[in-house]
Amino acid sequence: MKLTIARLGHHGDGISEGPEGPIYVPGTLPGEEVEGELRKDVLEGVKIVTPSTERVKPACSHAKTCGGCLMQHARDGMVADWKLGIVRGALAGQGLDGEMRPILTSQPRSRRRATLAARRTKTGTLIGFHARGSETIIPVPNCQLLHPDLMAAMPALEALVLAGGSRTAELGLTVTRTLAGPEVVVVGGKPLDGELRLNLARVAEAHGLSRLTWGAGRDQEVVALRAAPMQPFGRARVAPPPGAFLQATAEGEAALLQSVREAVGKASRITDLFAGAGTFSLPLAEQAEVHAVEGEAAMMAALDKGWRMAEGLRRVVCETRDLFRRPLEPDEFKGVEAVVIDPPRAGAEAQVATLARSKVPVIAMVSCNPVTFARDAKVLIAGGYHLDWVQVVDQFRWSSHVELVGRFSR
Repeated sequence: MKLTIARLGHHGDGISEGPEGPIYVPGTLPGEEVEGELRKDVLEGVKIVTPSTERVKPACSHAKTCGGCLMQHARDGMVADWKLGIVRGALAGQGLDGEMRPILTSQPRSRRRATLAARRTKTGTLIGFHARGSETIIPVPNCQLLHPDLMAAMPALEALVLAGGSRTAELGLTVTRTLAGPEVVVVGGKPLDGELRLNLARVAEAHGLSRLTWGAGRDQEVVALRAAPMQPFGRARVAPPPGAFLQATAEGEAALLQSVREAVGKASRITDLFAGAGTFSLPLAEQAEVHAVEGEAAMMAALDKGWRMAEGLRRVVCETRDLFRRPLEPDEFKGVEAVVIDPPRAGAEAQVATLARSKVPVIAMVSCNPVTFARDAKVLIAGGYHLDWVQVVDQFRWSSHVELVGRFSR
């Protein structure tokens, strides 16, 4: 079958309009003429007959096999336009529009956190990302996504897999760059016993890991703590709990923070909702008193400790509260000059509904999901707010993920 690609979908697949509906063609670009075998609604065994002028040689030698990056075959400018289009489309779906600022994109080799798949083999270890739509693990020694410090931690990850992995189960290795060296959280490994704890501690010490955590949920245990895995949030230094949320790149975090700072302006009393471990709360405390609210007590404790150890910050009040079940009510925003809200992908329907009834002059909404951002933005606008501008930030380079900040004024 021969097709012409009409557009890109939200997940990066080329889409051709067939007589019975859309046909998805991975790895293609609009305007390209392609051939392949149609199976259900996906074209397989794709051959590019007429390539797009936007097509480029992938920067990474693993691009064709690894599922970590989807858009390395497209020119950077095209990927930027596509991501801006995703946000515009989400807003239009809610009947909304707003000023779209030029996208800010993180550089290659800047990801400071990643979750790798791993397992033991007959001859050693296998560590990498899954192939697209597959459980096959693809090693990525030439990865153009991960920060060099994460790549340098590969020998430590191999040693951990050899010490606590098996050939029958896959491990998940979340490795994070910190000021004190790599931090690693391992799930799917062997159950801990005295000997394994000792071996893992030796690996952590030998390879300079700041903190090593084993397992998940109630079985999670810190088995080695060589040094507190500090992250810089403005003037403060914070050691988030194992597995806590962290923006993917330092550049991306800085871009989001700069947009938030611009949005709140000179506000001297700020409420930070879904505050995490202090990504925005602590830098904003350089200028304002901050009420930080987050549902996870461990992250609130880390934020509070970071604030108390820092110098030159204004007062930060931490509150552990489930904002999905018990959002702040309109009267709790009395005297607040600006709100920052950074919910997870599901958005914050309940909290936004009460914000829309508040008198807060300015809201800076940070989001990693344009669809739920647009849904929540519609509620704010219906409550009397105006969407002043949207800043899109691409810190998940070559993927379909989009981050953004929107400024709303009463």
